Amino acid sequence: QSKGKKPLFVQLVLDNIWSLYEAVMKRDKEKIEKIVTSLGLKIGARESQHADPKVQLNAICSQWLPLSDAVLSMVCNKLPSPLDITAERVEKLMCVGPRTFDSLPPETQELKSAFMKCSSEGTAPVIVFVSKMFAVDAKALPHNKPR
Repeated sequence: QSKGKKPLFVQLVLDNIWSLYEAVMKRDKEKIEKIVTSLGLKIGARESQHADPKVQLNAICSQWLPLSDAVLSMVCNKLPSPLDITAERVEKLMCVGPRTFDSLPPETQELKSAFMKCSSEGTAPVIVFVSKMFAVDAKALPHNKPR
């Protein structure tokens, strides 16, 4: 960087994204067409003719860098295998709020071993974990500060 060279990430990733963004926002049709053809994308006439440049940018980026593929590959590469989960973690996932694992019905407690095996056999029970997340303003969260 001291010699005026850009870092490799900037050269290979960010410069390409910035040039696409700049071309779309400035409505440089020649440059946009060159980028779209070089990436092998098929952008519909409706998106390319739209008055809002963000629609065109979204259409290009959703085909070039699909978010769902990136998230799925990141989850597969970075999250630990479900087979590596500890028994304590399974119990915490199966209990809601202040309840303890021992207070659950016996049928539910039996699911713990199936949960840990992650079996795909036809006789194995199907276990679904549902999580609901809410967007909350940081000011609404407890801060645990002494008064």
